Amino acid sequence: MRRHDASTSGPVPPFRLETHPARTQDVTGEPGIPVAPASAGLPRYVVAATLARTADGGAVLAIVLLVTTSGAPGWLAGLLGAAITAPHLLGPFIARRLDTSIDGRTVIAGACLLHGTTLAAAVLLYPLTSPIVPAVLLVASGLVGPLLTGGISSRLPAIAGEDRLSQRRAQGWDVATYGIAGTIGPSIVAAVSVWADPAAAGLVLAAAVVVAAAFVRLLPYAPPAAHPGEVPSPARTLRMMAAFGPLRRTLYLTMVVALSVAALPIAAVASTGHLHIDSAAAGLLTAAYGLGGLAGSAGVMVRPFQADADRLMSWLAVAVAAALIGATLASTFALALAAYAVAGVLNSYFFAATLAARSEYAPRQARGQVFVWIGALKITAGSAGTALAGVLVTGAAQLPLALAATLIAVAAAASMIDRRVERAPGTA
Repeated sequence: MRRHDASTSGPVPPFRLETHPARTQDVTGEPGIPVAPASAGLPRYVVAATLARTADGGAVLAIVLLVTTSGAPGWLAGLLGAAITAPHLLGPFIARRLDTSIDGRTVIAGACLLHGTTLAAAVLLYPLTSPIVPAVLLVASGLVGPLLTGGISSRLPAIAGEDRLSQRRAQGWDVATYGIAGTIGPSIVAAVSVWADPAAAGLVLAAAVVVAAAFVRLLPYAPPAAHPGEVPSPARTLRMMAAFGPLRRTLYLTMVVALSVAALPIAAVASTGHLHIDSAAAGLLTAAYGLGGLAGSAGVMVRPFQADADRLMSWLAVAVAAALIGATLASTFALALAAYAVAGVLNSYFFAATLAARSEYAPRQARGQVFVWIGALKITAGSAGTALAGVLVTGAAQLPLALAATLIAVAAAASMIDRRVERAPGTA
């Protein structure tokens, strides 16, 4: 098949990862910044990503606690919490700077500084001003949130090395940063809130993301992949992703699995009666899922998978659905604990496969946007999954997990059919 530039009209091409040797000139031919050895960047990447994602993941809890402990109504806590999460969906419209900037590290470091500054200002100003002021500041924080998640991940291919094994081992580290941050962020907020107050917790998170900005600047420099004029618009990037099979499947499988596994914490709380355990034990089920996720990311690091990421996503999605069925059918606490842990392991492997697909199939001139688009839509789908599970769980404790497993199975089957049709004679 003939390859087309992403900025032109016409059929969307089968873009694949193209690696380039380290160089000291940017695409304009002007002297650039020397490229540091990729191996030196991975530890810095892990620190930067963990700090940034810890702040991003814990901010909502800090804001909700800040509002509720002040005596304000719950609806205000919900609105201010949504002010920092809802804007994530708009993140892709500012992510084009990642692909057009001479130095993408500057864009991400700036996003970290903006996130930290606006979060700190919102926390400090909340008791002194009308709620509209912190709300506006939190919206600004939320807008750059996707650059702290998918945006940072877009730097990994240039850091991890050029061979597939190194790339996928590094993706295991990336998955681990999400798991660690998702555990540490809320834990820091809870601990600091008890020791001091929620405002102090918010300031600790803001400080963490500012430190992350410094580590982002220490990452190895990667030259821009294309001239700014060759970088597609956000809307065209999304159309390209929808039209190109591997990225299309990455997008909808990521969203469906994120929506589905978001039901696990809700189902854990609702299953206490069915499993004959007290409400506190429900937290152990969620912890088992989190620990399983960390174990899965460690597994990817130690033994990276080598199969084609596109196919692997479909089969791992099926495996996640099977784990959710296991959690649905578990009749004892021990079985439920094992099912939640297995779901965490498999979801980490699935997540690593989606990162591999983004790296290997995204066009170089839109890689940052692809990472941010998928990350932003994943967060949106997860939020929708939590809300939907909360509605469904009132009918039957196991209903959300049963429906989630069915939804994943349908999406996985659709991806397999999609792939087969795409490869049929006359369709390429």
